[in-house]
Amino acid sequence: MPYSAFPPTLPNPLQPLPAGQKVLVVDDVPDNAAIICQVIKDLCSVLMAHTGEDALTLARQYLPDLILLDIRMPEMDGFEVCRRLKADLETAHIPVIFLTALTEPHCEELGLNLGAVDFVTKPFRPPVLKARVRTHLEIAQQRKMLQLLSHSDGLTGTANRRFFGAQLEREFMRLQRLGEPLSLVMIDVDHFKAYNDHYGHLVGDECLSQLSQAIQGALHRPGDLLARYGGEEFVCLLPHTALDGAVLVAQGIVDALRALDLPHAASPLGHALTVSLGVASMAPSPDNSADQLLADADRRLYLAKNAGRDRIVWAG
Repeated sequence: MPYSAFPPTLPNPLQPLPAGQKVLVVDDVPDNAAIICQVIKDLCSVLMAHTGEDALTLARQYLPDLILLDIRMPEMDGFEVCRRLKADLETAHIPVIFLTALTEPHCEELGLNLGAVDFVTKPFRPPVLKARVRTHLEIAQQRKMLQLLSHSDGLTGTANRRFFGAQLEREFMRLQRLGEPLSLVMIDVDHFKAYNDHYGHLVGDECLSQLSQAIQGALHRPGDLLARYGGEEFVCLLPHTALDGAVLVAQGIVDALRALDLPHAASPLGHALTVSLGVASMAPSPDNSADQLLADADRRLYLAKNAGRDRIVWAG
């Protein structure tokens, strides 16, 4: 194995850090990396890499909250690792602290210009290194909370349309590299204007909130994403899911909403609220696009509504 992973440990009782934060330590000398890990292991889970290539692989796979990166390494030095991390959309956001015995001012300047957030010289004092790691982990957590607020729909708490669009593009590129499928399920609440007119907008808002919770409960994979796409329309992003699996997810959503049995006295389809769903899937490649996948799902949603609503369409 190119790395070692310490299991999560109890956070510092003086100021607990959020569970699950991860730090990647990169040093070509295993003993040095082990010492660093011992210094910080009670703050986070620790991953260890001894080459630049391994560091890039682990960064993409685990998306750590912080990277401690040695500069002097064979084959690929820390500067080049940082340059590649910042050039990759998936890893560009990860803060990097350089750890090095190099003391020349131009080295620190180069590291900061490449996007590093801090520069620690060896030999380091363990309490100082630990304090700096703690500070940057806290900043990373605060940044995540701000991003969560900016990415969330205020009514339902699901992802908003802007975040969904960015995540769709990100997953499309990632799954293209992996050769894995990507699917979408678009959902529209049937005759929702009539629902609002009959029950009032406050009840309509509560209805959308309950619907979003039921839909979320039908998504079982950690990478699945539910977003409010606009008004009474939702969309599910399903990475690593082919068409047959996406249709099963769509059916699970229908079953969950039927179990919810929300009344809709103004619906021409029956006493209960219903939804229409359009399902699309593709194997991402240079010959297609995320926009094409979205258009396919939207077209099938239109077909479902045009055919009488309260149904799933995955072809056409």
